[in-house]
Amino acid sequence: MIVDRQGRRFRNLRISLTSACNYACTYCVPDGKRLVAAQDELSAEAMARGVAYLIEAAGIERLRITGGEPLVSPKLERFMTAVGQMGLDDISLTTNGQLLAKKLPLLVSAGIRRINVSLDTLDAGAFRSIARGGDLAAVLDGMEQARAAGMKIKVNMVPLRGQNLDQVMPLLEYCLERGYELRFIELMRMGHLAKDSNAFLQQFVSLQQLLSLIGDQYEYLQADAPVDATAVRYEIPGLGHFGVIANESVPFCRTCSRLRLSSTGWLHGCLSSSNRHFVGDLLDKPRHQALPALQRLLVKALGDKQEVAFSGGATIMKIIGG
Repeated sequence: MIVDRQGRRFRNLRISLTSACNYACTYCVPDGKRLVAAQDELSAEAMARGVAYLIEAAGIERLRITGGEPLVSPKLERFMTAVGQMGLDDISLTTNGQLLAKKLPLLVSAGIRRINVSLDTLDAGAFRSIARGGDLAAVLDGMEQARAAGMKIKVNMVPLRGQNLDQVMPLLEYCLERGYELRFIELMRMGHLAKDSNAFLQQFVSLQQLLSLIGDQYEYLQADAPVDATAVRYEIPGLGHFGVIANESVPFCRTCSRLRLSSTGWLHGCLSSSNRHFVGDLLDKPRHQALPALQRLLVKALGDKQEVAFSGGATIMKIIGG
């Protein structure tokens, strides 16, 4: 295994199936232009080989399929069919949920049992304003159908001052009633927000602010979480759980085990580093040639990780997978 001096290694792979997205969320693409698929995106077969090689070279145990929006990709079925045969402990998917109902039979047949749905509000008008598109009712219906199919659902919300802070409690109550686990994600200094600190601070909502809001209505206790978890997890006794991915308030860099592979074949060892490592040319090579070269790149990618805390990055999250 490739391990750094803090004992970190890559256990979790997040693969961006495509950079295309059917939303243009304000905190991701400020110019409002929807991201499209890159011209040089890898094929489903090359991506699957990438996963197979990374399992062997890095000891990857868990895979999360991301985007952009993975459900818009025409490669989805071929890719999932291939990775479903690799013996991974866990394969999950992050989606905005717009196409969830339509794609649910495919996800179920491919063995997906856990999904994360990005949802920032239950107000239809605010939903359209933040996402710049989409239909809230379709997202909620897709989640209900996924729950009925036996999937475990987590909901990801990015609280934003002046946009959806009034939705913290309604969304928490909605999730508690349905057995979804809500994850609040602190706004990250990425893309345009890495350059514009004023815009970041005007919108940022901290862990303590969230806990204060929730504490006005519920008693909660801190709950156990895996050592390399990104979320600080809490239990509301008798009702359920919620978590906060507090990258600013409670940095988790010291235990990060995540590796990202972009749809165009670049490895990213850290969201807070502009470094990236191209592996696309290795994926057409036979195993005995590809693995040694891949391991050398993985050493560099692991070295890109921050020692203590996230310090911001110019990379756009949607391109490399959330």
